[in-house]
Amino acid sequence: MLNWLTIDWILLVIVVWLLIGVAGIVALRRFRFVARVLFPIGGFVCLSLAGLALQALGNTPETAILPIGLPQLPFHLRLDNLSAFFLLLIGGVGAGVSLFAAGYFRKGAGTPPGLLCLEYHIFLASMVLVVLADDAYAFMVAWETMALSSFFLVTANHKVPEVQKAGFLYLLIAHIGAIAILLCFGVLQANTGDYTFDNMRAMTLTPFWASTAFLLALFGFGAKAGMLPLHIWLPEAHPAAPSPVSALMSAVMLKTAIYGLLRISFDLLHTHVWWWGGLLLALGLLTALFGVVFAAVQTDMKRLLAYSSIENIGLLLAGMGLTLIFHAYQMPALAALSLTAVLYHTASHAFFKSLLFLGTGSVLHATSERNLGRLGGLMHFMPWVAWLVLIGVFASSGLPPFSGFVSEWLLLQSFLFTPGLPDSFLNMLIPIVAAMIALIAALAGYAMVKFFGVIFLGQPREEKLKEAHDAGIWEKIGMIWLAAWCIALGLFPNFLIGLIDSVTVSLVGAGLAQQAQSSGWLFLVPSSIERASFAPLLFLLGIALGCLLAYVLLRRLYHGGLRRAAPWDCGHPWQTARMQDTAEGFGQPIRQMFEPFMRLTRKIPTPFDKEPVYKVTIEDHFWFWLYLPIAKVIEFVAGQVGRLQQGRISIYLLYSFITLLFMLFLVQK
Repeated sequence: MLNWLTIDWILLVIVVWLLIGVAGIVALRRFRFVARVLFPIGGFVCLSLAGLALQALGNTPETAILPIGLPQLPFHLRLDNLSAFFLLLIGGVGAGVSLFAAGYFRKGAGTPPGLLCLEYHIFLASMVLVVLADDAYAFMVAWETMALSSFFLVTANHKVPEVQKAGFLYLLIAHIGAIAILLCFGVLQANTGDYTFDNMRAMTLTPFWASTAFLLALFGFGAKAGMLPLHIWLPEAHPAAPSPVSALMSAVMLKTAIYGLLRISFDLLHTHVWWWGGLLLALGLLTALFGVVFAAVQTDMKRLLAYSSIENIGLLLAGMGLTLIFHAYQMPALAALSLTAVLYHTASHAFFKSLLFLGTGSVLHATSERNLGRLGGLMHFMPWVAWLVLIGVFASSGLPPFSGFVSEWLLLQSFLFTPGLPDSFLNMLIPIVAAMIALIAALAGYAMVKFFGVIFLGQPREEKLKEAHDAGIWEKIGMIWLAAWCIALGLFPNFLIGLIDSVTVSLVGAGLAQQAQSSGWLFLVPSSIERASFAPLLFLLGIALGCLLAYVLLRRLYHGGLRRAAPWDCGHPWQTARMQDTAEGFGQPIRQMFEPFMRLTRKIPTPFDKEPVYKVTIEDHFWFWLYLPIAKVIEFVAGQVGRLQQGRISIYLLYSFITLLFMLFLVQK
């Protein structure tokens, strides 16, 4: 029997993924082999990764050195509790998405199937290497590989101009963020020339340089996560990418940015200042509120989910900010509570958002429509997809007893403990922040009601929708896997908290598992049962008994039996799909209340129009306030520099002569 460490087996997983990608290149256009054989194998390899990560949680860190890279710069890898937790998410979500992809991808759509298989599995492998990397060189190579492979996946349908623009924007923001991360590592190595994370852990930076490293990390990882105002790529890339790719990007790739920020803030940096948490808290709240407001007014179902991801990233950043505040004031128990909420929401969002994106993929294949205004009534024709998506909607809305409620409840609990902070200003401010989080959660529920109701309920808004078909067997299996975890994490929260405990102990020196499990597996108790507790199974039992009681009272006792009759329909017996609330109408109240958040352009018809059309265009202020001015400045500078290129040899010789004179002048000085 091989005496391999867990990290060795994880490296074998990466090798298998790469071999699957190579097999895809060999069978470049053999669609059935790639879709029905290679992708399912990749999904089962994801399951093995999740099992290995589960085994590694709570164990001592393992290290490895790969003899690849540059001379004297091998790849250093490390498997610890933080990396194991994120590997668990990559494996768990990747399994469901890969099985769904086996039935999703169609013959002759964009990139050849074999090439798509290679890009997909390189993407998975690079995300694993990102969370395993233990030096700056290995991290940046894996990070750039992840960015490039995801870029090619986003632009799979590269012949469409909008897809090309979305891919270019994504790659541009990704590389700008990568430069900031590289500069952050330059600060962390403290002029020693040693870029291993072990060396960075040994360094104790001054508050100034520690703050510089933190701000660079916040900018770099914030660009990848979709933090305001670096979010602009996300609503463009998700609609352009195939739905399994959107699911992986939103559910897992965005979380690698959360991983990087956690790694630098709590592992590599030993100096902590309270205002880091205040800044992260403010940016997180603004990001969350911005994302949920824009999600509520979208008419494209994939853009709606993209903005919803921005909202959830904002909640994660706000929770991390609160953790930094608690950690700076030496309050490890409260830091463990808020960090547990962050990691729980990371897992919860990974499963429910991937489920929702896969659901939109099934709808898109069945109807060829992304516009909410042309959908409706699909629950009658796609019942499997509708019920599975409904589970994701419940979890995303934060409704008990699903996973989203547990994470948001823990986050609110951590905010309720802030009066213990020694800073009176924070004690006054953070309860307001808690109220904003409650508002964001309510708006998220509003957006999800719009998402599900407009797509699946009511009557079909287009005649062709009556020909829609339900998902295939592979798509159903992938979605069922993800939906099952949305339910399991909601019903048995102490299980995941027990896994998270090893991560919080290693990062902030305290854990929540012992307190949470002190009242047994039935109750979730973050501090004391007298103060707050939640029993998800009892809550579910109460809902079931309430439904049963209503059925008995109304169907058996009151009416005396089942009676069917036509609905009243507000007195109108010929109701049509045109009488249903549209996506624009559903979002109108939010649009009016939060109009300063967005740039609105209205096209109002006149009485003289032969074909009157009322149209509202919603745009992002940041395009016009920040990015377009920067683009104009760059274009102007590039135009001025372009004047140097005259195409004449005499001019170029003159430039060389002037340069030599200038250098001689410097030497004389």
